[in-house]
Amino acid sequence: MNLIRPVSDLRNNFAEISKTVTETSQPVFLTKNGYGSMVVLSMEAFQNMQFESEVYFKLQEAEREAAHTGKRYSSKEVLNAMKEAIGG
Repeated sequence: MNLIRPVSDLRNNFAEISKTVTETSQPVFLTKNGYGSMVVLSMEAFQNMQFESEVYFKLQEAEREAAHTGKRYSSKEVLNAMKEAIGG
């Protein structure tokens, strides 16, 4: 469930908001004059969100490439290419 608080709580209850986002890994949505203003998120949750976004973007790229080419790779070919890329 989304936690929505007024932006003034960021100043008045910073420690509580910080604890909430750190312990739950969930964002706190802040409002100003009744309208959405900003989102507070822990660094760990933000980094996870960025990673998931990058993975999703790369999967979309791979799907577009697959749609435009007839080339397909076996799992063994992919594994070998990954080993070569990391020097193993």
